[in-house]
Amino acid sequence: MNATPVLDYGAFDALTFDCYGTLIDWEAGILAALRSIPALATLDGEALLDEYANAEASLEAGPYRRYREVSGEAMAAVARAHGAEPTAHDIARLGGSVVDWPAFDDSHDALVRLQTRFRLGVLTNCDDDLFAASNARLGVAFDWIVTAQQVGSYKPDERNFAALLGRLAADGVGQPRILHVAQSLFHDHAPAQRLGFRSVWIDRRHDRAGAGATPPAEARPDATFPSMAAFAATAVPD
Repeated sequence: MNATPVLDYGAFDALTFDCYGTLIDWEAGILAALRSIPALATLDGEALLDEYANAEASLEAGPYRRYREVSGEAMAAVARAHGAEPTAHDIARLGGSVVDWPAFDDSHDALVRLQTRFRLGVLTNCDDDLFAASNARLGVAFDWIVTAQQVGSYKPDERNFAALLGRLAADGVGQPRILHVAQSLFHDHAPAQRLGFRSVWIDRRHDRAGAGATPPAEARPDATFPSMAAFAATAVPD
């Protein structure tokens, strides 16, 4: 999908990012963990991602639990749907697999390039310690990190975005100067737009049908790019 050049990037001081799906290849990580369960090893990957998306969203909409528990239980729910019964040890291992999820190949270089012009933040549906492991893979120091663990809720809950706004406002960056960058229409773009954010869609699934590991949603991002590399080249041109 081509970029939609409707934004004046000079109007923004801060870029805030979703992490999983945007910077970290969570679908590769989720599938690797799911396929470590013998009953799931040969099943269609897109179907497994869809099942995971539904299970995770249901858990995140309920009482707050740490993401390692949510992710582990969501994977266990997929396994149970196919006749497996993961043990408590299995569920803990699956939830902890987040630390092994790889970064997209272009994430580090794109963030480094963007950091020459913008301050960078993260708004992530994750635990502090799990994100720290992912941050080490990204190799970039963010100016602000807001996790679901810090807020006690998960996107698309608007409380997470309110916490982000509060954190940046404390450093003198108001909402009109923030551009939110994310892959998930469901978790990020839909709530961001309700709250008046401008947003950029990193459409990592531009060459695949379906919504993958995120539930489908309707949203109209202000610009769309197929990769972080393409976005960074436009936002910070040579």
